[in-house]
Amino acid sequence: MKCLIVDDEALARERLSRMLASTEGWSVCGEAADGATALRQIEETQPDLVLLDIRMPGMDGLEVAGHLAGFDRPPAIVFTTAYGDHALEAFEAQAVDYLLKPIHPERLQVALGKARRLNSAQLQRLEDTTADGPRTHICARNRGNLEIIPVSEVVYFQADCKYVTVCSARRRILVEEPLKSLEHEFSNDFIRIHRNSLIAVNALCGVEKNAGGHHQVILKGVDERLEISRRMLPEVRRRLKSASNT
Repeated sequence: MKCLIVDDEALARERLSRMLASTEGWSVCGEAADGATALRQIEETQPDLVLLDIRMPGMDGLEVAGHLAGFDRPPAIVFTTAYGDHALEAFEAQAVDYLLKPIHPERLQVALGKARRLNSAQLQRLEDTTADGPRTHICARNRGNLEIIPVSEVVYFQADCKYVTVCSARRRILVEEPLKSLEHEFSNDFIRIHRNSLIAVNALCGVEKNAGGHHQVILKGVDERLEISRRMLPEVRRRLKSASNT
């Protein structure tokens, strides 16, 4: 059985690695210090288990678990945490197990035994539990590779048939998610400007008219000009005015 260790503290990773190395039937297939790296390594190494720290900078362990629930072959997940009051009751019911730091070898053995018995019902409960808050990253597969874009870098979402283009200043990926659900999830930071487009509020720079007389947004970091519907134009102008007054 292969295990990936995810923790932003090097000493914690080393300690878990030593304990797993001395456990028959288990091997460490990799380590990661943050959530985005963890997702890429899981895609590459296909571990049976992930020992996953809850509190990490950027993408935390809960969001990593939410992304993993959508994988074709998701690994078992055991949360690790240094905080005894950090929603442990909920994880005890929904996750495979959790380990409270400092982790004792005997307690690790119990968690490894539970990981071998993971079933689809547990995975579904884990997915439901970790889907409460908005994601910090968008993930998609492109020609077999896992693409990850921080939501903070996304300039706009634009729908075309069943796909949505996720565009940042540096790159773009395609995801199969309804624009409506993205609008709901990221309603604090994105606004709809058209039936097929959402833009990041902090990327909004201005409004202009094109040769056909249609209003378009000017966005920070990209050359594209996205059309604004007549219905959404007052809200876009209101956001611009509010930004100029801050």
